[in-house]
Amino acid sequence: MRWVKARVCVQARMFHPPIPSTSPPKLTARLLGSFSHTPRTIGLVWQSAPGGLVGLVFLVLAAAVLPLSVAWVGKLIVDAVVAAQAAAAGPAREAAVDLTIRWVLVELGLFVAISLTERAIGLSRQLVGSRLSIDINVRILEKALTLDLAHFENPEFYDKLVRARREASSRPLSLVQQNFVLLRNTLTLAGYAAFLVAFSPWAALGLLLAAVPAFVSEVKFSGAEFRLRNWRSPENRRLNYLEHVIANDEHAKEVKLFGLGPMLLARYRALAETFFGQDRQLAIRRAGWTFGLSLLATAAFYGCYVAVAIAAATEAITLGEMTLYLVAFRQGQQSFQSVLSAVGGMYEDNLYMSNLFEFLAIPVAGLAPGDKAAAPMRTEEGIRFENVGFRYPGAEEWALRGVSVFIPRGESLALVGENGAGKTTFIKLLTRLYEPTEGRILLDGCDLRDLSAGALRARIGVIFQDFNQYQFVLRENVGTGSVEHIEDRSRVQRAVERGGAEELVASLTQGLETQLGRWFKGGAELSGGQWQKVALARAFMREEADILVLDEPTAALDAAAEHAVFERFRTLTQGRTAILISHRFPTVRMADRILVIEHGRILEQGTHDHLLREGGRYARLFALQAEGYR
Repeated sequence: MRWVKARVCVQARMFHPPIPSTSPPKLTARLLGSFSHTPRTIGLVWQSAPGGLVGLVFLVLAAAVLPLSVAWVGKLIVDAVVAAQAAAAGPAREAAVDLTIRWVLVELGLFVAISLTERAIGLSRQLVGSRLSIDINVRILEKALTLDLAHFENPEFYDKLVRARREASSRPLSLVQQNFVLLRNTLTLAGYAAFLVAFSPWAALGLLLAAVPAFVSEVKFSGAEFRLRNWRSPENRRLNYLEHVIANDEHAKEVKLFGLGPMLLARYRALAETFFGQDRQLAIRRAGWTFGLSLLATAAFYGCYVAVAIAAATEAITLGEMTLYLVAFRQGQQSFQSVLSAVGGMYEDNLYMSNLFEFLAIPVAGLAPGDKAAAPMRTEEGIRFENVGFRYPGAEEWALRGVSVFIPRGESLALVGENGAGKTTFIKLLTRLYEPTEGRILLDGCDLRDLSAGALRARIGVIFQDFNQYQFVLRENVGTGSVEHIEDRSRVQRAVERGGAEELVASLTQGLETQLGRWFKGGAELSGGQWQKVALARAFMREEADILVLDEPTAALDAAAEHAVFERFRTLTQGRTAILISHRFPTVRMADRILVIEHGRILEQGTHDHLLREGGRYARLFALQAEGYR
């Protein structure tokens, strides 16, 4: 056990080098540069809730002026009280008392207005925030839909996606709110400054400057926290993944059977404790520096307090003026600190907004559906690979190289090879999930890059081995094969019949409207073979498709069910091009032609009988599998 703990600690240290420096160079340049995102962020808010933004502006202006009015009315109340005390009994005192009462009522009205304004600001901020959160998350998801498959297979992309989504619901509104805080307190500060200068310009300046060190400290630590969060994004995803494995139904069986729980939990705890240690270290340093520097502002205030009190005691100012100046010093200092805090908050929010804008700015290399015109006239009917090579981004080895093959319209083609030979990559290139690194692919004589992705994929019905099991009703699970027809029950029913899922539908109490999966109440969990029949039905939703692609579509079916599926498949693909990937040779031999792929290259091709007579790689693989059935 001691060895396990030591190993976990070593792993944690490997995952986490020391915390980045909290004192980055050129703080002023970083501070000013970060504000470049503010106009774009305000633009996002304006697009989401223009009325709410305008309303907030007026409310903030009112909230800035009302405290100044309260401070001035407070002075008038004290002066009226002093005048009443100094007046002789009679009409003069009664008039002074009446004036005092009127000013008190005015102050009451101002406080009511302040309370109402604050409530209105809070309500507006909540409504604008809710609207903005939805719109920005939609923008992120819209962007995700435009990205290529290569992005989703890149860990750095996931780091950007996680960072963008992590703060998307709060930071834009927070940044706009900080702008309003800045505007509000700047206006309020200007009013208090006018009061303070009348007493002592130097005292006012000293009071304001005393708050600057704490502001600089906040900005530095905000930048440090941002860099820390960004730096550990990959390990944050690791933490989330461990939590997912421990507490998700997909992994529960293996976790329990193999006793993985303690090991996974130890890794989770090690990472979480490391994160906590980093956060605690930064929080303690931040709190210590902020508290120490804030004492400068407190000392400056009480120095001014003494000066004002002495001036009042020596009758250099009235008691009302003393009240006004003390309120102005206190509130002015708070307003100035709020201004600096808002600037620091804007700096921090802008840093996080840079993550969002960086994600939204990811260039899209592929074509969105409909980007190009329809294909030119056909010069041949079929699919042609011309010296096609492909290498995954960041990889040194070629997944496919020198592939040249023509698949006439209506031919059924089987791809055979070991795992990793390049068979699925062949399909990804055909469906334009990736573009060839070299060479080109033609469909009916037209380069796929000259076709719109939408038009191309409308012609292809495909099912991959790792098909999705959507937590939808059965009808929607099948209908996702052709989203525009997802509500067409007759079309869904035909797809179910062609995919061999009629018995499955009949066995479910609610038929096509049965909720699948265990995520939602009343959901029915299917076996692997049943899910595969649903996926097969999904592939047949595209009735207009003249190319059908099945990538290991029957791996979870028994031999009899698989044979029935492919007998039906042969009937339904008459006149269509069919491409099949399978490791089961009784299925493969049904194809018109077989390609044997090895290390990304076409090693052999021909009919089943031809390849057996050749005695090559296919014949040896067939003999090995046949031996297993004897």
